[in-house]
Amino acid sequence: MWPYPRTLAHRGGGTLAPENTLAALRCGLAYGYRAVEFDVMLASDGVPVVVHDPELGRTVAGSGFISDYTAEELGRMDAGAWFGPQFAGEGVPTFEAVVAYCKAQRIWMNIEIKPAPGFEVPTGLAVARATRSHFAQEIAAGELLPLLSSFSIAALQAARQAAPELARGWLVEAVPAGWMQTAKELGVVAIHCDHKQLTPELARQVKEAGYGLFCYTVNTRERASELLAWGVDGYCTDRIDVIPSMA
Repeated sequence: MWPYPRTLAHRGGGTLAPENTLAALRCGLAYGYRAVEFDVMLASDGVPVVVHDPELGRTVAGSGFISDYTAEELGRMDAGAWFGPQFAGEGVPTFEAVVAYCKAQRIWMNIEIKPAPGFEVPTGLAVARATRSHFAQEIAAGELLPLLSSFSIAALQAARQAAPELARGWLVEAVPAGWMQTAKELGVVAIHCDHKQLTPELARQVKEAGYGLFCYTVNTRERASELLAWGVDGYCTDRIDVIPSMA
């Protein structure tokens, strides 16, 4: 039900580096994390880029929306100075660049499809197609592949259409009533939820139904141990300096 690593660095480097950047990936690796979670949306030219917010201003200096700029333009923007001067000039990376780094360093990926409003289907299609292309050899060899995930049902459906061989997880804040029927219709292999909204009974239901169970974002060892005791298979964390990586 969950052939993937147990602990993932949230957005690459948790709270120790600017999120969703190559610097974050380097940071996570420095702390021994060879499994990461990151977010992907589309630039104006349809190129997948790794960033969380659809609007500039929080982590990327500038104004407007990610969908207003090409991937090349976003790469020249500053996505690191907000975190610290030592990260000034760290640009918005392309999905291709992040995958290349992760593959070179043997880092497993939970790829969250994070569409801007109105771009759910094209983002799901583009991310799934790009992932299938980047991992063509691994697919042919039957090796462990990245896991695609999303809050967007439309994006998950599009990803399934584009690359049915890639496993998917359904992201929710709280596991909703009727979740099992939706999960079956989506063909997902796992449920991803906010750990604060999970109960032992819900965890039991998900596991007994045959799904993997993943939680975000767990930042203490005590809570991680409690969730694992409930049957949770994996989680991401911002505190890669506190919670050691576990395969």
